[in-house]
Amino acid sequence: MTSSPITAQRLRDLALLRRVRDRIDREHAQPLDVEALARGVHMSAGHLSREFRRAFGESPYSYLMTRRIERAMALLRRGDLSVTEVCFAVGCSSLGTFSTRFTELVGVPPSVYRRQASAATAGMPPCVAKQVTRPVRNREAPPAVRA
Repeated sequence: MTSSPITAQRLRDLALLRRVRDRIDREHAQPLDVEALARGVHMSAGHLSREFRRAFGESPYSYLMTRRIERAMALLRRGDLSVTEVCFAVGCSSLGTFSTRFTELVGVPPSVYRRQASAATAGMPPCVAKQVTRPVRNREAPPAVRA
């Protein structure tokens, strides 16, 4: 049984999209943009964005920022770096964008998270802390409660 040309092309595209996702996972702290990612797999930026969203449920940029926020959460839990140092360490070039996206995903600003996280994960193995504190995607974080 042979597959149709459309199915074969879809499978090739999925393999390329996994390569893009793997590159984002590996190089999240590097300066990456959709155009550079698209060039790496010989696609246009628009096609990459559409197909990535269709395959993984979010845009390449959103996926990249989620990876950066996850890494930032780990660095903030350590407590030895400032929020600004963490912002630049994870590959963000704008503290404002970093703080906004962090707040959207985690539900609290990075400075508040830094203060609260070290106590919340004290004594917890890092692999468990990472899973427990993993950010929620697509702006699903519960609204912050103001005291």
